[in-house]
Amino acid sequence: MASLPRRHLLQALAGLGVGLYRPAHGEPAPRDLAFWQLLREGGCVVLMRHAQTVAGLGDPPGFRLGDCSTQRNLSAAGREQARQLGVAFAREGVHVDEVRSSAWCRCTETAHLAFGRHTVWAPANSFFQGGDGAAQAREMGRFVREWPTPRNAVIVTHQVNMTALTGGFPAMGELFLLRPDDARDGRWPVLARHIP
Repeated sequence: MASLPRRHLLQALAGLGVGLYRPAHGEPAPRDLAFWQLLREGGCVVLMRHAQTVAGLGDPPGFRLGDCSTQRNLSAAGREQARQLGVAFAREGVHVDEVRSSAWCRCTETAHLAFGRHTVWAPANSFFQGGDGAAQAREMGRFVREWPTPRNAVIVTHQVNMTALTGGFPAMGELFLLRPDDARDGRWPVLARHIP
């Protein structure tokens, strides 16, 4: 019996969920197709965890929001990850109507490199080392619930904020796609995920 060519075998395994298939450069991975399709339809709110940072957990003692030199910031790989996200949105023809960001420098830089703009929004701020997580989650939930279709919004934020709203645990740079009407028991199901 003739063996399958390697590429066909990997594609078949990917279809079974094995996850070995790697698309050609610039081609969306199969798991990303739903993400881009939903965004093109509009009416989505995308939560994005800031891009890759230098090593560390949280921020150094005594960090200040107004001083990036006191915070844990993006690494060179993270800056490239954010830039590539902007390239992907352009390639996929997806329009973003509003970009909100945590005040942390790793978030504002991610938003700037990916989308070229942002509005700092306190509910997106990290509450890992302080803050009122429950109140922030309620405010973010209100924003998602009231977001008008068919527009798209992106909120660049932190793992703790995304987990509070969805129950999911994002990698750095990962995006969770939500729809306003999908809340269940105070949480939003993640309809699709993407990581640049």
